Amino acid sequence: MTESRTAWLAGGTREQVAGTAYTLFLRQDGPEGGRPVTLLHGFPTSSHDWAPVLPFLVAAGLRVTSLDFLGFGESDKPRPHEYSLLEQTDLVEAVWKTLGIGRTALVAHDYGVSVAQELLARDSTRITSMSWLNGGLFPDLHRPTRGQRLLVGRLGPLVARVFNESRFDAAIEEILGRPVGEEQLHDMWLSLRARGGVRIAPALLRYMEERREHAERWAAAIAEYAGRQQLIWGPADPVSGAHVLPRIRQVAPRASVTVLDQAPAVGHYPQVEAPEIVGPLLAEFLVA
Repeated sequence: MTESRTAWLAGGTREQVAGTAYTLFLRQDGPEGGRPVTLLHGFPTSSHDWAPVLPFLVAAGLRVTSLDFLGFGESDKPRPHEYSLLEQTDLVEAVWKTLGIGRTALVAHDYGVSVAQELLARDSTRITSMSWLNGGLFPDLHRPTRGQRLLVGRLGPLVARVFNESRFDAAIEEILGRPVGEEQLHDMWLSLRARGGVRIAPALLRYMEERREHAERWAAAIAEYAGRQQLIWGPADPVSGAHVLPRIRQVAPRASVTVLDQAPAVGHYPQVEAPEIVGPLLAEFLVA
């Protein structure tokens, strides 16, 4: 059974991150001497998305660090603020400094894939291996949902004011391939709503423009990475699904690719929709 959001938060702390003015939610699991791995979550939720697969990583003896990005979950959500993927990358590096983490594996999903790409571009030697789950690795292939297009448009602040849990549930269900429980959906909503998070959604979504700005550099970071790469992909994802796979195979031909296409095919949230498959795949790759 997946750890509830309440239990997840109880297992972590809010800490001011070294050299910054911000307090982020951080969590570490597994033996202190275990091989380090850092989990980077997606929009619009939080690190709790990793709860379904965490037991597999801990059982494999990994030292797992997870965090809520600035503007997400239980981390600070300043408003007004110009949210940036580059700033999020700075903060991940600051978290590593705060926790004394040197080299680490990365596992990234959705929004987190862009942060991982920037980390690779800055210093790929620090990343021991790279695992990618559905995300906008290549912005020309990214297909934002109708809700995202509305939120990032000129009426975004107004749309955010009327956005509620039922609309949120409908938006998430639209990108899933396999259903998730009502409790999981509710916890996702609570992560977004916490600390006034719904109102800053339009500001967070500016990441789509930032992806376009850095597209070539970030694609090169994947292509030039000398370490091991793994892709665990839900093909039923209308945002970053099966249509991304040919490009992935072209750019990273040596990467291990697992397509979760067994009926019903997995959608945008592999770690939530099929943790019994994704957890062991991650654990086996990360300890190899």
